[in-house]
Amino acid sequence: MPAFLSVSRLIDSVSQFIGKIADYMVLVCCFISAGNAIVRYLFNYSSNGWLEIQWYLFAYIVVLGAAHTLRNNEHVRVDLIYGSVSDKARIWIDIIGLIVFLIPACSFLAFLCWPYFVIAFQQGEISANAGGLIRWPVKLILFAGFALLVLQGISELIKRIAAVRGYIQLETKYEKPLQ
Repeated sequence: MPAFLSVSRLIDSVSQFIGKIADYMVLVCCFISAGNAIVRYLFNYSSNGWLEIQWYLFAYIVVLGAAHTLRNNEHVRVDLIYGSVSDKARIWIDIIGLIVFLIPACSFLAFLCWPYFVIAFQQGEISANAGGLIRWPVKLILFAGFALLVLQGISELIKRIAAVRGYIQLETKYEKPLQ
């Protein structure tokens, strides 16, 4: 189990690093958006490329930030029973959810995204908009995001199994959303 926990820590550090990059992309996206608006209104000039780079960055932020969000236990849950059960039951719910839903679904989506990227890369796909950008970088990020989410799911599974076996203490705090 200690070797698995080392792998989990490595995956967590990668997710944290990628999450920090996604954090900075928010700032870059804001600067590009503000700069584009200023140039458009002051100089009556605009470019589809600047609009598309904002969309790409937003996709990067969401897709790359997903693994970091899962690592921080801040992801969306369906709160039918999770908020009202014991810590041990929460860990088991997480284990079942990771094994049955998250890891298989994200693995399948990564599998589907890879050829989508390869075709765009090989064909040099470009946006149909005038001044548009190449498309393969955003399609690669789709694959990378799902792959990172699979890795983080494996890390979370390792931590939950270690918690069930008594190797580590796991924080299972859950704040029920205000409604």
